[in-house]
Amino acid sequence: MGISVWQLLIILLIVLLLFGAKRLRNIGTDLGAAVKGFRKSMREGEEEDTAEPGRLEKREGEVIEGEATREKEKS
Repeated sequence: MGISVWQLLIILLIVLLLFGAKRLRNIGTDLGAAVKGFRKSMREGEEEDTAEPGRLEKREGEVIEGEATREKEKS
């Protein structure tokens, strides 16, 4: 009870008629770029997780939870 090859071809033909070849190519390009960006961000996230577990890096301008209260207590 799956979709046959003929049914897929008919659906593809209808989509091609509705959107046109140029728009489908643009949609495919945009979708490919989105998937590529998602994979890249997943790889970067895995690298951050495996770099030094347990260590937090403070970036300039960021406030780590509890830090603001410590600064007020010192004053």
